[in-house]
Amino acid sequence: MNKAQKLVKMVELMSRRGGVAASELSRRFDLDARTLRRYLSDLKDMDIPIQDDGRGESRIVSIDAQWRRTGVQLSLAEVLSLHFGRTLFNFLDGTSFAADLTDAIERLEPAISRADADLARQLDTKFVAVPEPTKRWTERSSEIIDEVISALVYNNPVDARYQKVGGMISEKELHPYTLATYRQGLYLFGFDVANGQVKTYALERFIDMKRRRSERFEAPSGWEPRAHIAHAFGIISAPPEHVAIAFSPQVTGYIRERVWHPTQTFRTRPDGWLELGLQVGVTIELVNWICSFGADALVVDPLSLRDRVAQILRAAAARYEGGQE
Repeated sequence: MNKAQKLVKMVELMSRRGGVAASELSRRFDLDARTLRRYLSDLKDMDIPIQDDGRGESRIVSIDAQWRRTGVQLSLAEVLSLHFGRTLFNFLDGTSFAADLTDAIERLEPAISRADADLARQLDTKFVAVPEPTKRWTERSSEIIDEVISALVYNNPVDARYQKVGGMISEKELHPYTLATYRQGLYLFGFDVANGQVKTYALERFIDMKRRRSERFEAPSGWEPRAHIAHAFGIISAPPEHVAIAFSPQVTGYIRERVWHPTQTFRTRPDGWLELGLQVGVTIELVNWICSFGADALVVDPLSLRDRVAQILRAAAARYEGGQE
């Protein structure tokens, strides 16, 4: 059993008439004296009126008979939502962020009704989030996540070194505005003081970061992170352009069933192909997405994007035709 399951069962045992021996709790849940004290303290922090009487083998732990669950009460549907929400952050396992999230949910799970407690123990086999390829998180990443979150909460500027995909390292003074999650990664929307622009940074690319604890910045009035990525085809911002892509009948069903961007429009062409219209920034994310459809996608507009995609696909075809490895 995990910690939450142990706490639920401990509450059940302590609620029985006469309570339960502390030695039985230690034995049944494999707890040493220190851990048992911490578990009981956690329950007291949730306003559960625990009574702890006696010493040694005669020590009895119980819950006030007049007590009835008050305050936080979780329905089974709410428990399911919490559990499934936690699985969406599995890509952060190994970081302090994930540990804090798990601990917070564990503290809430004792509020599950007794009728639903057994069902709640089976959630890991009933709900799962299948991960996409994840980023590599190191001990340094965990420290940077902690620093970013603290800077966000207290509006502290940060000094950081950031490494781009190509390897170039630059020093930056940033005002952290928003932390975003996208495709198993964490991204910071931060104001670059030197350039006077809000940019998007992948957290795993920060080499180091230190917040200025004694300083504060003010985010601009009306800052809205969704507006920052309103024209992004993913997470990377760029000025919007009109983009039109035609898709073959083999993939039109797939294209129609999803919302690729809030600005999207559809038009069926005389040749039977489906034309998707977008107002988006032309970024590597968009280019890679179009290329992933191979011969089933054709860029109609703009011509610069059409030429860029054609060049990439021609180079790929040449590698295969030439037998290059």
